[in-house]
Amino acid sequence: MTSLTWSQVLAWRMRRQHVTEPGDLPAVEVARRLAGVQAQVASAASLAIALRQASPDPQETARALWEERTLIKTWAMRGTLHLLPADAAPAYLAVCAAVRTWEKASWQKLTGAAPAELEAVARAAADALAGGACLTREELTAEIVDRTGLERLAQALGSGWGALLKPLAWWGVLCFGPSRGGKVTFCAPDRHVPGWSGPPPLAEAARTVIRAYFGAHGPATRDAFDAWLMRRTHSRKDLKAWFAAAADDLVQVDVEGTPAYALRDHVAELTETAPAAGAVRLLGGFDQYVLGAGTGAAYLIPPERRSEVSRTAGWIAPVVLHEGRVAGTWEPAGEIPATLWEDVPADRLAAQIARLRPLLAAIS
Repeated sequence: MTSLTWSQVLAWRMRRQHVTEPGDLPAVEVARRLAGVQAQVASAASLAIALRQASPDPQETARALWEERTLIKTWAMRGTLHLLPADAAPAYLAVCAAVRTWEKASWQKLTGAAPAELEAVARAAADALAGGACLTREELTAEIVDRTGLERLAQALGSGWGALLKPLAWWGVLCFGPSRGGKVTFCAPDRHVPGWSGPPPLAEAARTVIRAYFGAHGPATRDAFDAWLMRRTHSRKDLKAWFAAAADDLVQVDVEGTPAYALRDHVAELTETAPAAGAVRLLGGFDQYVLGAGTGAAYLIPPERRSEVSRTAGWIAPVVLHEGRVAGTWEPAGEIPATLWEDVPADRLAAQIARLRPLLAAIS
């Protein structure tokens, strides 16, 4: 079994994710390389992409979403908003849907909807969006209530948390459209995205997502993948089947005593990777480099500092990386103050702040 160090793994991830050296990938290919970009905060998603580009265009992400439509914005992993490559999105959504949250008593209590009622809501939403229009949350709620008579679900449908709408996103019934007057809109992916396909077979979808995840965030454990995907709510049986379907793509490696999976194609490159000695980089909030590993990864974030990165209400702070580890946080204000937990080369930190400052100004 190939043996690796965490320093090698982090150096490889930084290079693979274009953190070490920004590349020339367009926005959609950055999202593909990262296995999606979390977009709970739109500016954070734009910054995550721009930081990985040598010549970033702050408007490119918006063009890819609303003009070229090569990116799609929808609820995906962990039930959070993501930007996904439109051609790969059906695979991600199919795997998310496999968790079948709507069958759980806790979800039904939260939303007030039974599975049969959710199916009626989905049919009504599909009918309302079939003409190609993008509807605001209020408009879509009114259409669904009018078509189903489920007035008691109006409040849940109109909630910004989207608990009732997330399964519809996973089923490919709706995705986000361009904002209208400061309000979000929803539209049908098969109308909004050129060449939109239906969900692939689940085993095929899982293999696509596994390859994407380990291609960006490997080597990693199956548990880390499960946590990244849907917070460990998929069944053990499903996970075992999916990893069996991807067995030809994966190989086990040892990372300082931890058995982990890597893509077979990447093992030689990983073994040749040297630690990122002295490297300093700044990443924005909700960055995939952090989310892919998970804030509970002790090799990435000191456990005693986790609460400074993973904050209340699910907020993931902007971070300072030193040699691939999270060595502090920073704030997107004024002179971009940093709170550091270890010694970081001052000149390299200053250079990263200088690069970051115009990007923040352009994106905000």
